[in-house]
Amino acid sequence: MNQIGIIGSGAIGKAIAHLAVDAGIQVTIANSRGTETLTDLVADLGANAHSGTTQEAAAFSDLVVLAIPLAAYERLPHAALNGKTILSTGNYYPHRDGRIQVLDTHEMTTAELEQTLLPGARVVKAFNNIVAHHIPLLANSEPRTALPVFGDDPRAKDEVTDLVRALGFHPIDAGSLSESWRAEPESGAYTAIYAEGPDGFGDDYLADRGRPLTADELEKLLAASHRPDVAARKF
Repeated sequence: MNQIGIIGSGAIGKAIAHLAVDAGIQVTIANSRGTETLTDLVADLGANAHSGTTQEAAAFSDLVVLAIPLAAYERLPHAALNGKTILSTGNYYPHRDGRIQVLDTHEMTTAELEQTLLPGARVVKAFNNIVAHHIPLLANSEPRTALPVFGDDPRAKDEVTDLVRALGFHPIDAGSLSESWRAEPESGAYTAIYAEGPDGFGDDYLADRGRPLTADELEKLLAASHRPDVAARKF
């Protein structure tokens, strides 16, 4: 994988873009606000990064990272994403996304819903169970920090696995999209598992420097994970 498109320039999108450029991967990054808002970010990323429209980011590579809210899926360039592998980093947050019945009732996981919203693409879930500031702190750690990868399409999952590895993490095949609840918010294998101290994030999660989580540790956490009461999720 020598190039990727990224749609979404928030904290997660920026973190992945920086790691990709550092790994020698070319990046075209887009957001909903226009290329003029990405000038400083692209300058900071360096020569291997370019800004573009969402259409251009989608067309740039066969692998596209989506770091956007669920509500933004309807504004994506769907035709340009057909046939693409999609690395989805997102989660369902009702305070931001509104109530979504199929998620509240466990009829679907967030990743399964995303797949229905992008029927022509192959959705793979990764980077959704780690806070943005831990991504650069734990990349290329020793031992390598493990991240779960969920997907239904074997080839797409392999592509995302290769990217996760290239970005400095130890990818774990965590199962299908239907199993991705295991690393969703409140599941038991979500963000605080990468926290530095035993109290999780404590009073200031941004001050937490994180700690490497081994593959064995992550696999045990995923196996013991519980499906949260999504309908009660408030955030």
